[in-house]
Amino acid sequence: MKYQGPPSFLAAVEALSLLPGVGEKTAQRLIFSLMKNPHDKIPTISQALVNLMQNVRHCEICFGYSQDPVCPICLDTGRDQTVVCVVEDPTNVFAIEKSGQYHGLYHVLGGVLAPLDGVGPDQIRIKELLGRFDQRSITEVILATSPNVEGDATAMYISQSLEGRGLQVSRIAQGIPTGGSLEYTDQYTLGRAITDRRQWL
Repeated sequence: MKYQGPPSFLAAVEALSLLPGVGEKTAQRLIFSLMKNPHDKIPTISQALVNLMQNVRHCEICFGYSQDPVCPICLDTGRDQTVVCVVEDPTNVFAIEKSGQYHGLYHVLGGVLAPLDGVGPDQIRIKELLGRFDQRSITEVILATSPNVEGDATAMYISQSLEGRGLQVSRIAQGIPTGGSLEYTDQYTLGRAITDRRQWL
């Protein structure tokens, strides 16, 4: 039997391998890097993770990540208070914010409808979304769920739930990414790009 390392090393590799996108080899490289200067790196990283667990929560309004009961985005009166962008996960908020093109509010569903997996409207925050329209002067909802079967079904369900409220409901544009090649684009994305085409000139 080949020697793979001390038990503590193997346990650390296994723990890091639980992270998405981190395989065993990547986890080993990270552990080796940490072990080169363990007294400098490990306490800093471990304390940061402890602080993360103790301090980061879901915003009481939008359910994005926040260190306070209400996140800075919801508290920012300079943002457009009439528009809400509906996303699946708090990570989507960071992705949209990086674009610098959106200046409204958010609502994080915490998932998408997936009946085969037992995820219905009561398992994600659709009821909380609908409740927000009774308290604020929201006029537009942007549905920014993923462009797949579950994301489309969730967007359709929310759109139907909002009928009769006098709201403008839009869906984020979907299609070929900037710099992308048609040759390497999957059929679903290419089909949506054709369907969602817009006038150019």
